[in-house]
Amino acid sequence: MTDAAAPPTERAPLILRALQESYPDATTELDHHNPFELLIATILSAQATDRSVNAATPALFERYPDAHALALAEPEEVEPYIRRIGLYRAKARNCVATARALVERFGGEVPEDFGAVLSLPGVGRKTAAVVLANAFGRPAIAVDTHVGRLARRLGLSAATNPDRVQRDLEALFPPASWIFLHNALIFHGRRVCFARAPACEVCTLAPLCPSRRR
Repeated sequence: MTDAAAPPTERAPLILRALQESYPDATTELDHHNPFELLIATILSAQATDRSVNAATPALFERYPDAHALALAEPEEVEPYIRRIGLYRAKARNCVATARALVERFGGEVPEDFGAVLSLPGVGRKTAAVVLANAFGRPAIAVDTHVGRLARRLGLSAATNPDRVQRDLEALFPPASWIFLHNALIFHGRRVCFARAPACEVCTLAPLCPSRRR
């Protein structure tokens, strides 16, 4: 039977199966109705909780329902809607700049191309991957702090650089599983494998985890 001492290539399919059993409906927890809303919500979620973003976006999107509306705003007009989110001034600037770029370069629509999304102001690889995966169903693994932490604890990657972690995970799991995988790892990191005190005693991945507490 495969255990925590087995190489990652042997444990990866079992880890995926355990995640599928634990979180069959794992998806992004950022509330959104379309790719534009997901893009803006993901920009806002950097160094902030999804809960704080979800509390702010209903009023924000009621006032600015699409890229065309947001592109006409000034950052100072957007700030009151997101004031309770960390780094809100910089994020207001990025959201407006992104909306203007969408209008000027993409007709107000979020492009389905990774490089195009990555070129938008305030958008990094993680944000682009979240949007492409969850809005358009494009296979992608978004490596945030939870995914990176779990990848290392599970012995799936030794890297600290998110891009390297992403490549390591992509080499271990089939593309068809990538969208589910990164969402399920985020679920598990938020509910069980906490940063400071992982709940190994109730973790379904513990038998496959080389970092589990004995």
